[in-house]
Amino acid sequence: MFKIQTLNNISVNGLERLPRENFEVASEIQNPDAILVRSADMHKLDIPGSVKAIGRAGAGTNNIPVAQMSKRGVPVFNAPGANANAVKELVLASMLMASRNLAQSLDFVRKLDGDDKAMHEAVEAGKKKFVGMELPGRTLGVIGLGAIGVKVANAALELGMTVYGYDPAMTVQNAWQLNSGVRQAVSVDDLISKSQFLSVHVPLIDATRGLINAERIRLMKKQGVILNFARDAIVDQAAVIEALNAGQLYAYACDFPSNALKGHPRVIATPHLGASTGEAEDNCAVMVADQIREFLEQGTIRNSVNFPEAQMPLLPGKTRLCIVNENVPNMVGQISTTLAKHQLNIADLLNKSRGDLAYTIVDLDAQVPDVVEREIAQIKGVLATRTIAAR
Repeated sequence: MFKIQTLNNISVNGLERLPRENFEVASEIQNPDAILVRSADMHKLDIPGSVKAIGRAGAGTNNIPVAQMSKRGVPVFNAPGANANAVKELVLASMLMASRNLAQSLDFVRKLDGDDKAMHEAVEAGKKKFVGMELPGRTLGVIGLGAIGVKVANAALELGMTVYGYDPAMTVQNAWQLNSGVRQAVSVDDLISKSQFLSVHVPLIDATRGLINAERIRLMKKQGVILNFARDAIVDQAAVIEALNAGQLYAYACDFPSNALKGHPRVIATPHLGASTGEAEDNCAVMVADQIREFLEQGTIRNSVNFPEAQMPLLPGKTRLCIVNENVPNMVGQISTTLAKHQLNIADLLNKSRGDLAYTIVDLDAQVPDVVEREIAQIKGVLATRTIAAR
């Protein structure tokens, strides 16, 4: 029986993927094998040593101490793409709101008073202040062509926009999904200089913090619109406000309200609604629950932010040994030598690495005695070991 702790309300559709005969799921539970989380900040939590995996029901993992978990040999899973359509729709809605001045015009209507005749006269006199622009023929630049960026780029093409994309780390899978009409930029600066609309879809890391700054905003076409539904710190808010006030930018739309942005007439700020649809919450929970279950039951790793992909069928009658270690030479040799010393035959083996971490799956013809697992755990550089019993 595996114990799963939930730190937030996780969609029932996701929790139903964890059958009750094999999984105990609760918000308060002792010695959990895994943790499921949405937005709860785990950086100050005392994460039990029993935890073998953490699953984030969403894409970003800034609320999880990933580096600390890597040192403990704990994979952190997320759900990339599960909320992509929800975010795409919010980006498109915000782009339309910005281009047609919908936020300002709605505010104008809310403040109207008098009888219908007076309101009609005020509407006719005031509507000229909200003249906007149409999207066909405008240029959108998309930085980051992951699941969300690809959907945004493709949808913008369907709206008649010219679209440029930039992502030096684009996956083959996402490349297959990208419409061939999306044009390639050779750098971030090249893309921004071509764009009147700019949408960012990259994770927040040191290299992307302040990615859109004052210097880059000046590269944009005049009356530009920036859309930030990735992470707040990717865009320099002070630079945005300065550019809005100077007329360099036409509008800024984001999912991260702040005191600096609140009340600015050219800002559309939503309260972190990117993944706030029932469908997205269900999709994220189902995806991450499946991944946690596969890892606990089979040692399989899919969509981990700190571990390599590792998938190997677990055949009936085999015992699986899963080992996390530092990515240094001769680890597999030491592991296989230890197994051979105890007359354990290797039926299959998979070794994958990612950065400083390596993950090895060894399928054996016999059960693994505790002494063998202890010896492997004592090899210098081994971070975690786990045996999955024969089925």
